[in-house]
Amino acid sequence: MSEPWTKHDMDFLGGRRLRRTRRAGWSRAMVRETVLTPADLIWPLFVIEGHNEKTQIRTMPGVERLSIDLCVEAARAARDAGIPALALFPNTPDHLRSENGAEAYNPDNLMCRALSAIKSAVPEIGLIADVALDEYSSDGQDGLVRDGEILNDETVEVMIKSALAQSRAGADIIAPSDMMDGRVAAIRTALDDTGFEQTQIMAYAAKYASFYYGPFREAVGTGSRLKGDKRTYQMDYANSDEALREIEQDIAEGADSIMVKPGMPYLDIVRRAKDNFNIPIYAYQVSGEYAMIEFAAAAGAINRQGAILESLYAFKRAGANGVLTYFALEVARELGR
Repeated sequence: MSEPWTKHDMDFLGGRRLRRTRRAGWSRAMVRETVLTPADLIWPLFVIEGHNEKTQIRTMPGVERLSIDLCVEAARAARDAGIPALALFPNTPDHLRSENGAEAYNPDNLMCRALSAIKSAVPEIGLIADVALDEYSSDGQDGLVRDGEILNDETVEVMIKSALAQSRAGADIIAPSDMMDGRVAAIRTALDDTGFEQTQIMAYAAKYASFYYGPFREAVGTGSRLKGDKRTYQMDYANSDEALREIEQDIAEGADSIMVKPGMPYLDIVRRAKDNFNIPIYAYQVSGEYAMIEFAAAAGAINRQGAILESLYAFKRAGANGVLTYFALEVARELGR
């Protein structure tokens, strides 16, 4: 049986006691390597038609779809809490969805009206507009479909028109989330040619074909109508090097920032992107991640507030400049205290 360690043994280690800096709260704060502030958070909002309307999302407890007037109120709350930007996602009414996704570039569509209303009422907050066809298509795919094939270049043409409509409505950042090849360069050229040189592009550069998107698809009304899957254009979750090629290509095409999605299961991609590219990197704590925390906490399996903060610090520690999270307003207010 070994003898207990003695002070002599610690002296042999040069007196190193790493626990010394962890002993008190003030000391832990003083040596903390990673900082989380409200400015690190982006709040995604789901938009619906109507006035003073909100609807619950069954698989996302605590998250609601909001009519445009309530989105304006949410924007004011976000601004007051120090959140710099919102990411908007419309739940387009069924009768406006089609095979060609034409509603995506209707200047009077739900997304454009929400952008305009928020920008007019709360000009201080940044607005990130999602550009993809799944919120407008009748088949739930992010691209146009012909004979079961997702069409790349034809989809990009529709996305250009959608991005221009959103920019005219007040979007500060265009966020193509489809994973079609060449769409960043095409959108950048179109924005520059039409006077929107200052509009940013946040490219979903490493977006994986993930099972963690289920609640989101319910929230925007695409889950039940999705035909097939998205594995021919979203990334294989077995791949890591491929993500770096995607990110490098989007940067070369003119992206101002890039996104890794989902977040927590892909912290290795966030870290590799940070180590390899000098560009702002964002991670999306997606709906499935949110739901796991909420349902686990409701079951008494974890401490809810602790798990939320731990997850967000993990994104920052991995190298993310910011996080899209449904917890944004709650956490920003807590950090503000």
